[in-house]
Amino acid sequence: MLERVLQAGLMAPKTLTVSITNGCNLRCLHCWPQSRPELIAAPVPAESICRLIAEFVALGVEEVILSGGEPLTRPDWIDILAFCCRQEAIRAVCLQTNGAKLSEVEVSKLNSLGFAGLAVQVSLDGATEKTNDYLRGAGSFKRALSGLTYLVEGGLGKRTRVAFTEMRHNFDEIPALLALLENLGIGRVVTGTLIPKGRAAKNHGLFLPTPSQYRKLLERYQADPGFRGACDRMAAISVVEWYKGRAEAARGVCRCIESPYVSADGRMYPCALFQADEFSVADVFSRPLAEALREAAPLWSQLLEISRRRALELKICRGCQGRSHCAGGCMGRAYAAYSSMMREEDRCSLRKAAYTFS
Repeated sequence: MLERVLQAGLMAPKTLTVSITNGCNLRCLHCWPQSRPELIAAPVPAESICRLIAEFVALGVEEVILSGGEPLTRPDWIDILAFCCRQEAIRAVCLQTNGAKLSEVEVSKLNSLGFAGLAVQVSLDGATEKTNDYLRGAGSFKRALSGLTYLVEGGLGKRTRVAFTEMRHNFDEIPALLALLENLGIGRVVTGTLIPKGRAAKNHGLFLPTPSQYRKLLERYQADPGFRGACDRMAAISVVEWYKGRAEAARGVCRCIESPYVSADGRMYPCALFQADEFSVADVFSRPLAEALREAAPLWSQLLEISRRRALELKICRGCQGRSHCAGGCMGRAYAAYSSMMREEDRCSLRKAAYTFS
């Protein structure tokens, strides 16, 4: 099975992300999978999920990310997580959650696994209740902070990271968010930029940050030793990472399928950001992985060729100071924003703000 993947010119899978349910206790305005209320979302059987994970591990997967929806809406979430932790070849397992259902009981279950490679990712989209709850619903900020506190008190603070979605209305709160979370004892903060898909495509007044906001944050990064120290210690903020790495050459093409993504309805994509149905295969929970990969390999080989062409043919990239680092950006984002793989990604102006900053 792995030979077929490699013969197609594809990368061996290393990190697998699986959505174990599309049910969720929140109704976030920017939800890409458009998760449904937890009581009406019927999750796939745990046995089917574990069988698929085991088959991927046999191919060389070393890291598994359990996502949703909200994984904790499944009564058997801990059983699936425990299965992952028992796989000898797996070095890292991450549970992605909105944090609202975390309590002493759930944290105790996490600790009972005794797995050193376990991490928890909690979503938080603001340093204030008003900003976060605009997106995630009333009370979600307090519940997420409560969940984070339980993780810290349970000794998992340094193995917890907060995921923050950059948007125009919340971007300026990043410094305050880092200070809040570092004081709490959280180990890591990662940011990603709003993707105009799912509910976010219906707008709700949600927009990407502006180039001026990016430049302002870089100015603070240069001028404020405290903020710069917090960034370097505990954060991966898009604009800062682009700024620091702008002299480095990009990898050039998508590393398909190093990080495959399986949705809650059993559709497998080459990665979490490239969710184009015409380049996916269905029903992977109900059939052998080898069969699904035989179907997927020729599709994903086409993506590699398109990715190579992007770096050479995108006219907007010609003469750009950041071309060697960016190479047109993420093809998955370009498709999500413009339904085209031969477009620059939607953060082009934001990347340029980082590449030209001095």
